[in-house]
Amino acid sequence: MPRLSDTMTEGVIAAWHKKVGDKVKKGDLLADVETDKATMELESYKDGVILYLGGETGSKIQVNQLLAVVGREGEDISDILARHSQGGASAPKVESKPVEEKKPEAKASSATSAIDLKSIPEVILMPRLSDTMTEGVIAEWHKKPGDPVKKGDLLADIETDKATMELESYKDGTFLYAGAAKGEKIKVNDLLCIIGDEGKVDVEKIVAAAKSGGNVQAAAEASVEEPQASSKPATPESDEGEVAVGEDGRIKASPLARKLAAEKGIDLSKVKGSGDNGRIIKRDIDNYKPEAAPTKADRTAAPVVPAGQESFDEVNVSQMRKTIARRLGESKFSAPHFYLTVSIDMDNAIAARSKMNEISPVKISFNDIVLKACAIALKKHPAVNSSWRGDTIRVNHHVNIGVAVAVDEGLLVPVVRNADLKTFSQIAEEVKTFAKKAKDKKLQPSDWEGSTFTISNLGMFGIDEFTAIINPPDAAILAVGAIQQVPVVKNGQVVPGNVMKVTMSCDHRVIDGATGAAFLQTLKEYLEEPMKMFI
Repeated sequence: MPRLSDTMTEGVIAAWHKKVGDKVKKGDLLADVETDKATMELESYKDGVILYLGGETGSKIQVNQLLAVVGREGEDISDILARHSQGGASAPKVESKPVEEKKPEAKASSATSAIDLKSIPEVILMPRLSDTMTEGVIAEWHKKPGDPVKKGDLLADIETDKATMELESYKDGTFLYAGAAKGEKIKVNDLLCIIGDEGKVDVEKIVAAAKSGGNVQAAAEASVEEPQASSKPATPESDEGEVAVGEDGRIKASPLARKLAAEKGIDLSKVKGSGDNGRIIKRDIDNYKPEAAPTKADRTAAPVVPAGQESFDEVNVSQMRKTIARRLGESKFSAPHFYLTVSIDMDNAIAARSKMNEISPVKISFNDIVLKACAIALKKHPAVNSSWRGDTIRVNHHVNIGVAVAVDEGLLVPVVRNADLKTFSQIAEEVKTFAKKAKDKKLQPSDWEGSTFTISNLGMFGIDEFTAIINPPDAAILAVGAIQQVPVVKNGQVVPGNVMKVTMSCDHRVIDGATGAAFLQTLKEYLEEPMKMFI
């Protein structure tokens, strides 16, 4: 059972999508797992046949306990089940076809021992910190080999496809090994680090097993031929004089200085420390002049080249951008999109917003008003507040609206939960908080999981109208354009008016044209007569 959120300790099997004997391919949907934050889809990591399922629908399975076994048809898995039953549960009875033995191979197998990394208490594997995460990048280590570690201590900052998140230790001990250097990638469930009692843990054996996928003997032989790569980061260079670097290659800086540098986007390798032995402290960060470092524009600006000469830059794709590309590609090419556009008279909404802001403790935006109107309209049109589940359509009774927020690396969609039950001021405050957290890379999985509908607003950029790609698993997304002053006809006369165009992208597997049109009519009614939202 993978850790599908940063606080998850166990998962509930909401539904199995495969049964014992079914063939699966990498990426196939295995199960819906209910965590402490949301119900999430779990995909297979490999090809094979389902040989065992760890629990019935509705049962709880602890993180890192046996969830399922995928292997070759007829493979004997009794040893696997026996190992995982040592925690107290009796091994279930499993019927499997005997594998035809070949004596020479059997002899080799008996001579080779294997290690199940998940069963070793000292091993910490890379957790799945978001529902779409497949690998993490080490943004920063906060511990080095030899450091004492207590439960709750900050081990590392991990860059996922959604945000940079802090990883805390789940146990006490000594930090014995780091699975990668700063800036390197580690796949989910690969060896992240080892924490245990120094001298009592065979670190080399565990590392060798991790590199060989569990085969200790093969790993030992390979380690003789190829020296183990050092996990020490290279000593950074500085444009401002020498930077204090410890024996392990880590820049010397106080925890507060590291925190402030991360918040301000300052590269510690560019800061000269004034503390003991050149250690970087708070005042060094406070006094650091950003103009001394190259700006983002400097780094991304194309070099000056002679006219007519071809040149280009290649920029590495971030984890976030990879996931955006994959998920939106899947949405666009798997969900049959159709689009509905409506023009809305915003004169009354403009007047209402002005009056609300006279008494509201926080400034209410037009986007907040649109969000509230959508939330109420969704309660009247639950078919739009739904999602495609393959064999079923899930009609949600709660209204959780995702708000698309642009960040440097792409797009994040934090979720305003139970938006229909919140006031305009509460929505405005929550959206502002989410926007700041998104730009500071402080969003947590609980902030972006569980949307039932999404709003994308480009009106502040002067965009008249546009179409958006549906944000899975939602069945619709509303694209909001700018409020334009245009001539309109009222009471038979042409007068100035304020018109906003919105376009809803719909998943035709869930929403029919008439259903989407009815929702937009209700939304238009609320925005053109905002007082109806208070009744």
